[in-house]
Amino acid sequence: MGFFSKLFGKSTKEEETVADTLRIGIINGSVREGRNAEAVANWTLEFANKRNDENVEYEIVDLADYKLPMLGAPLAEGQQAEAEQAIKAWSEKIASYDAFIFVAPEYNHAVGGALKNALDFLNPEVNNKVAGFVGYGSLGGVRAHENLRLILGELQVADVRTAVTFSLITDFENMSEFKPADYHEANANGMLDQVISWGKAFKALRD
Repeated sequence: MGFFSKLFGKSTKEEETVADTLRIGIINGSVREGRNAEAVANWTLEFANKRNDENVEYEIVDLADYKLPMLGAPLAEGQQAEAEQAIKAWSEKIASYDAFIFVAPEYNHAVGGALKNALDFLNPEVNNKVAGFVGYGSLGGVRAHENLRLILGELQVADVRTAVTFSLITDFENMSEFKPADYHEANANGMLDQVISWGKAFKALRD
């Protein structure tokens, strides 16, 4: 930053660029030990960054970093402060984004319990925002996606049609080492295009 910028702060143009930036959170929605979600989330971030979308920023948010209590469960007095801090940190982090990409594995024909619980702590933080899905499972995580569409609809989140669906059978060696097929890139591009275009429209609506 130059002398005059330090003295007088950011220029109007710089401020407008920051304000116009679309912030997209890539939500790693699994907390299971030995999870495949970390590799999938990293692939999603790397793929998105390679597109060099103008005025778009991507960041991974790992649900495992937020030790959220079970909604409504009683807590010992010594646990309450830590739980409240985790809820506050989760709320503020999610509120900072304009759109989301949920990396959601499928468990028992639905989204995992940890992600459902985390979403239950939110409402105004996600209202009038946009979401896309990247999933994996025996059928590509599509049933988790459909479950998420119902949940997000109640939270006033618009979800895009195109999703990325990785198969545990064909995209993971021994169901653990992530080796995605190239054809998924077309859906990834389509999903990101939709999240960005809708995200900008909803950002303008909120502003």
